[in-house]
Amino acid sequence: MDPAEVVKTLAALQRKNAENELFIIKLSEPITSAAAPETRQQRNSDASSSASLDGPTPASLESDLAHYKELFAKLRFSYVEQVTKEKFIRAIVGDPPLIVSVQENLELERENEAAKAHLKALKTEVAEMVAALETKARGLSQRYEQLRADTDQLAQLPAKVGDLETEVQELRATAQDDPSATEPSLRLPLGKTLALVAERRAEQRELARELDALRTKAPRKAKEADRLRTELQPLEARLQSSTAAAREAQRRKEAALGGVADELEQRARWWRASESVLVQALKVDSTDGDDVEGGTEGQRWATMRSREESIRNGGLFESSTSNNKRKMEEEVPSSSINGRKMTSWADERQAKSRNRLLQT
Repeated sequence: MDPAEVVKTLAALQRKNAENELFIIKLSEPITSAAAPETRQQRNSDASSSASLDGPTPASLESDLAHYKELFAKLRFSYVEQVTKEKFIRAIVGDPPLIVSVQENLELERENEAAKAHLKALKTEVAEMVAALETKARGLSQRYEQLRADTDQLAQLPAKVGDLETEVQELRATAQDDPSATEPSLRLPLGKTLALVAERRAEQRELARELDALRTKAPRKAKEADRLRTELQPLEARLQSSTAAAREAQRRKEAALGGVADELEQRARWWRASESVLVQALKVDSTDGDDVEGGTEGQRWATMRSREESIRNGGLFESSTSNNKRKMEEEVPSSSINGRKMTSWADERQAKSRNRLLQT
């Protein structure tokens, strides 16, 4: 539809609404205009004054309705009283006087009861009609207000549509001039764009559900982390104490070695070379002719080595090596050259084993 025709139709609708503006009070102007002069002359302090007619409000209409109900009730009572007095006086002063029998009174009472029942039915019907009219009036009022709001919004739409079209043209020109705007998702049609938006929203909802699940797990994980920290504190204390003890042992070891810890590897190599020389020397002694003595010394040397290995794996080094040395000194005669070699070799092995124990 052409925007010019839309604007023209909208202007005609607004002009028509301005000419035929709906008010409930205007519908009662033919009635109130005839009864207004008499009402103003009879009661000057009436609730439904000219101000309420000129500027009606829901509160003023409610007060007018209550006032008219009260007024009609008083008028009805006055009318019934006046008609009853008039009939009674006419019956008394009439010539001949009107004589009413009991039967006539009963019939009149029955007619009055029927008239009252009919009147009550009519009142109920009128009340239902009034309630229906009030409901319909409220609905029509709401629809009228909605139509007015829609009309105002429709009056603003042409300007907004023009602004949007201008903005779209500017965006298209910018996209054509900008070489970096080559993302395929920015050039999708409306249907695919809506599908992509729906997919992204579904992903967002899924991420929100995962986030809620993680949030529910967070307190339990925090409690577990606190428990692990509590368990880790004594372990850290033990680690620090063990580290301090190890450093202290290293310091004592270096102090006991006299600051020669770097030469342990060279000493170990020297002791290994000395051991190999001693082994070769013992083999040479056993083959020179002293088979019994050499064999005995070889067995003693093997026994001593096995004892040293067992001591190194977990025994007490000091007592074992001292016992071995004492036994070797008792068994080997001091005059024997091989015995002296074994004694010196045992001393060297003892020193070597002591160094190894200090190193470990």
